[in-house]
Amino acid sequence: MSHRPLLAIINPAAGGGRCRKLAPAALADLRASGLEIHEQETAGPGEATELVREAYREGVRGFIAVGGDGTGYEVVNGLLPEALGAQGQDKPLLGFLPLGTGNSFLRDFTTDGAVHAARALREGRRRPCDVVRLVHDGGELFFINLLGIGFLADVATTANQRFKGLGAGGYVAGVLLRTALLKQHPVEMHLDGGDMWKQFALFVSFCNSRYTGGQMMMAPHAATDDGKLDVVLAGPMGRLGLLSAFPRIFSGEHIHLPAVTYCQASRIELAFDGPLDVMVDGEVFHLRPRSLEVLAGAIEVCA
Repeated sequence: MSHRPLLAIINPAAGGGRCRKLAPAALADLRASGLEIHEQETAGPGEATELVREAYREGVRGFIAVGGDGTGYEVVNGLLPEALGAQGQDKPLLGFLPLGTGNSFLRDFTTDGAVHAARALREGRRRPCDVVRLVHDGGELFFINLLGIGFLADVATTANQRFKGLGAGGYVAGVLLRTALLKQHPVEMHLDGGDMWKQFALFVSFCNSRYTGGQMMMAPHAATDDGKLDVVLAGPMGRLGLLSAFPRIFSGEHIHLPAVTYCQASRIELAFDGPLDVMVDGEVFHLRPRSLEVLAGAIEVCA
């Protein structure tokens, strides 16, 4: 990494307010190692995207997402589509100080969390990272972790609304509650221009990285720089089947279940009758998805 200044985007509400307490010391340690870091604190949802978009247009190329997966999501959406096609030192760099709730994306590279993330920033590590573009009826958005439809979106909604203060444990609590309210969802999609794939499913997850909900290995073979989405589709199953399968998600063994289909694609066309809840990098949106496309190596991450 060059010695260009970095802009830290701080979400003080991340981790139930934990980020507000820990960010000053974490940033001070990075500055003590010789990094030049400016900082801006967000006051509400969506503000990080606007701050990053403005900074990128003014020439800033290095960013630190200080918060959780949601903070990283907003930073990525501030960089794209503006940074599409950027090369060399103009390609944006995204580092992390994982002081939020889920921090799933960074777990692809480490189990040491903030310690590893700070070391990566100090040592100037850079690695290419794919970004996924979702086109929907209202426009487009971008993500680096995963998009989930069906049970996954239901769980994220419940965890965010009722169990946010429990951290990663809130996701498990959401799973248990939504299991009691289980329903199947119709899914229609074309993978890389192939035949229409149409069936009812418990959920379908489109993964750029391996983890979700903190420690759940949703897509054990995913890589953030292979130009592919890993598609995990769980067919219809009952409550007992789901409760039996759920522990296997932590090791990735769920993909071997008869009800689960696992494959890869670079572009996916989606067909839905209308808007529905989708979970994107821990955030839930109500929209009608049309397509997913992998933008290979669109950014670099410090991890």
